Amino acid sequence: MLNQILHGEKTAEPALLIVHGLYGSGRNWGVIAKRLSDQRQVIAVDQRNHGNSPWFDGHSYLDMADDLADVIRAHGLPMDVMGHSMGGKAAMVLALKYPELVNRLIVADIAPTTYGHSQVQYIQAMKAVDLSRIEKRSDAESQLRETVDDPTLPVFFTQSLDVSGKRWRLNLDTLEREMPKILSFPDVSGQFDGPVLFLSGAQSDYVQVQHRPTIKTLFPNAAFAKIPGAGHWLHAEKPREFEAAVRVWLNK
Repeated sequence: MLNQILHGEKTAEPALLIVHGLYGSGRNWGVIAKRLSDQRQVIAVDQRNHGNSPWFDGHSYLDMADDLADVIRAHGLPMDVMGHSMGGKAAMVLALKYPELVNRLIVADIAPTTYGHSQVQYIQAMKAVDLSRIEKRSDAESQLRETVDDPTLPVFFTQSLDVSGKRWRLNLDTLEREMPKILSFPDVSGQFDGPVLFLSGAQSDYVQVQHRPTIKTLFPNAAFAKIPGAGHWLHAEKPREFEAAVRVWLNK
């Protein structure tokens, strides 16, 4: 089963399951998860091939949805589910395949569509790091900056680095091979009729007007909101605003 980080105790409110994006982990969501756990239990998972969860040869959204379903079933009650980017796609497939397991769904800055921007260059950058020379996280960051333009990404990537073990907590080979599946969205039949919030960064182009007909077909009760001044990494760029929007919507 997926590695889980639990925040807070069970309450009368449904638990909230947080599903991270590509190259992330449940730990990345620690501050937001902790703050939201004042009203409900929050469970942040490491997805397959990430963090402390098992590694597999496959990385399809149908498999990821099954992983999440196993976690919810293990806790015995339907949950509210929030996923960002790749995690948002996994959460959407979960809701479509197993609607009985999901109360409310929050999809953070992603649409049920195929994207054209590959992330393979970042896998190649991580593979190029000479781990034998790593004594602290900043050593890896400085190597990554030689090939990664965005200054925030080396810091993010190295959160998945086991410094003492000199290894990545990412199954880079599988993620590279399965990148076409990660960029796509599977053909899943059915609808999820529960409430869904598509929460996007106002400066991001991941969720566009032309995506709305598909979204409304799959999720007829979808609502849309944007966080001003935020891009794709809206929860990291505007954490308080993101938390407030999620809290208000869950407490409707």
